[in-house]
Amino acid sequence: SGCREARRQPERMKHVAAFLLAQLGGKTEPSAEDITKILGSVGIEAESDKLDALLGNLKGRDILEVIAAGRTKMSAMPSGGGGGAAAPVAAAAAGAQPAAAAAKAVVEEEEVEEEASGFDLFD
Repeated sequence: SGCREARRQPERMKHVAAFLLAQLGGKTEPSAEDITKILGSVGIEAESDKLDALLGNLKGRDILEVIAAGRTKMSAMPSGGGGGAAAPVAAAAAGAQPAAAAAKAVVEEEEVEEEASGFDLFD
């Protein structure tokens, strides 16, 4: 079910992505027609109810301020664990930097392998 949810995620963001693309293209307040045209160019059909809700919520608002407000809200959200791990976390803090560096090296190595094999998870 987690994979199924991940596959639907782009569906939730298609209108927002098209809105941002229209703004990058110079439209300060993209219209429903602008967004529908962008989505149609890649074979995606706009959903008028969702598009109308998005445009209604963003009308007269600066998208950068909306994104910044969303980031602030998300940073206040709890993000994980069920507690009980305070002592191990504190004890591991001293070794966190070397572990983080090793994890970064593994991720970079995996990215190089993906590039070399011609496989990209997001294509």
